[in-house]
Amino acid sequence: MAALYNVPAPAKINWFLHVLGRRPDGYHDLQTVFQFIDWCDWLDFERRDDGMILRVGDDGLPAEDLSVRAARLLQQHAGCGDGVQIRLRKAIPAQAGLGGGSSDAASTLLALNLLWGLHLPRVELQGLAARLGADVPVFVLGRNAWAEGIGDRLAAVDLPAWSLLVAWPGKGLSTAEVFGSPFLTRSARIETISGFARFAGEGAPDAGFMQDLGEKVTGKAVKGEVVEVEGIGRMSLGLGRNDLLPAARAALPEIDQAGAWLLERTGSGFVTMSGSGSAMFSPCESGLRFTGASPQSWMVRKCVALGSHPLLDWAV
Repeated sequence: MAALYNVPAPAKINWFLHVLGRRPDGYHDLQTVFQFIDWCDWLDFERRDDGMILRVGDDGLPAEDLSVRAARLLQQHAGCGDGVQIRLRKAIPAQAGLGGGSSDAASTLLALNLLWGLHLPRVELQGLAARLGADVPVFVLGRNAWAEGIGDRLAAVDLPAWSLLVAWPGKGLSTAEVFGSPFLTRSARIETISGFARFAGEGAPDAGFMQDLGEKVTGKAVKGEVVEVEGIGRMSLGLGRNDLLPAARAALPEIDQAGAWLLERTGSGFVTMSGSGSAMFSPCESGLRFTGASPQSWMVRKCVALGSHPLLDWAV
């Protein structure tokens, strides 16, 4: 095989993100649910015989971005003499909490495992992925997943193909800055996969009636309380919350603007932040045609949540 073109690297969202506490190594224990969406970066790979790893194109990225680091790591791990020329076409905004760089790294591992004929099993690729970043393993797993630890303990979950409106308010946030913020909140409760299954199964993302804007929640219940919603049943607001949101909002007030803008257009009543921000998302009807211009610097996209990673079959 000489080349692979138009290899997708999908973004992800977090349906909730709870920070349980700080670990001795400085990282934080988390609980979250990842789901892939159809907002993708795209990569081209051309095999080289000289062992060199190059990225081409005027993309403005650092010379040693995560795709290049992933290629070097796989080459060294496998003792492979082949090289590669990589072209990355970025579409996912940086520092948005959508996992663009992590996804690029994962798609690089999966693609080069195929292009170089290495035939490494998925579990081995996941081990390499963990050395590149906390979010990279879920993209190699290829399944939407419940995650714990620093995001490295994964359990696959089946999720519907919800339609979403995603907005990035033109500015990014440093993950380290958000986790280091004095406004960081931590969850007192530990959630369960069965609890999330009830949250999803009760139709909360489709029917809405949930809003996660910190203290600006418009209903009576906030955080872990349980509310009764006519036609929906009982659902825990704790399973729609992102504990990083107060810290992100303090650093970037535009996050509130993006959330309000989304709610006005989707009418779902549910909006939250993905990862450490700054992108916000809100479920919407599949036929939604949103109106009203967003601020010029924003990126807004109607997306479909995916049932699995588009490269799921590229490793076993």
